[in-house]
Amino acid sequence: MKKIVTFGEIMMRLNPEGYERFVQADKFETSYAGGEANVAVSLAGYGMSAAFVSKVPSHEIGQCAVNELRRFGVDTSMMVRGGERLGIYFCEKGASQRASKVIYDRAGSAISKASAADFDWEKIFEGADWFHFTGITPALGGELPAICLEACRAAKKLGVKVSCDLNFRKKLWSSKEAEAVMSTLMPYVNVCIANEEDAKDVFGIEAEDTDLNAGKVNHDGYISVARQLTERFGFDMVAITLRESISASDNGWAAMLYSDGKAYFSPTYKVHIVDRVGGGDSFGGGLIYSLLSGYDEQKAINFAVAASCLKHTIEHDFNLVSVAEVEALAGGNASGRVQR
Repeated sequence: MKKIVTFGEIMMRLNPEGYERFVQADKFETSYAGGEANVAVSLAGYGMSAAFVSKVPSHEIGQCAVNELRRFGVDTSMMVRGGERLGIYFCEKGASQRASKVIYDRAGSAISKASAADFDWEKIFEGADWFHFTGITPALGGELPAICLEACRAAKKLGVKVSCDLNFRKKLWSSKEAEAVMSTLMPYVNVCIANEEDAKDVFGIEAEDTDLNAGKVNHDGYISVARQLTERFGFDMVAITLRESISASDNGWAAMLYSDGKAYFSPTYKVHIVDRVGGGDSFGGGLIYSLLSGYDEQKAINFAVAASCLKHTIEHDFNLVSVAEVEALAGGNASGRVQR
């Protein structure tokens, strides 16, 4: 069984019921989420050995986050306890022409106060095949940029493949800060994952003839982005998700995988969205699973996009689908008929 280690923050998510706005809500639904935690849950659901590494408070709220990961089969044995609080984010789901909105309350969270001494990476990576992190984790500041670098160096030393989702968050750091830190980490990365905006916001690399607000996608432009990223950092592969934003409720969803100078494009799904948060993480989880399973490039990108397409139909951040469900969609069964 393949073993994957992911590293990052897990937070409590609070959202109004249904499509209520924050100012309407008199109660909030509680769930737990975080970019790398979401990937670990996906991989555990596919039958792989997935471990999540983080730091959470030793009190009951921290334990709630741990319990939620354990519920879905994620190995939490290497999570560190300490600090005073678990980060929180509030999510207001958009609909039609009203965009979704996220408000963070994560300053001073346990993971942001972590120290390098908290993590023994050579021990953590024993028996591991893959390491995954996102640009969100070093953006949390403190010692985390150095901790991520130490993790990447240990992974490379031990022959563990590394993937990174750039995941630029302008509420956490500036483009200048992101470029300075991420440029030191990228040389250790085998598979880089990005969306339409990340390469531009972090490294100033922009797809030509593409209007993100109008939902216009130009395939040649994204091939150029992937090529430039590969030439700069030496990635084995670059995966770019392609979202055609029709409205908050309806998107076109596809992706490209660039490998050895060739681009592979998935089919485009017309998605009616239930909850889009975690969509990129579900793509990452699907891609890691497919590559570790030995899929060729075309089958790998088709699986990853089908997995993330299904995530858009599921409430909250975790992608709770099986390999069989993903393969059925990737194989063309998109009717949505009742299964009896």
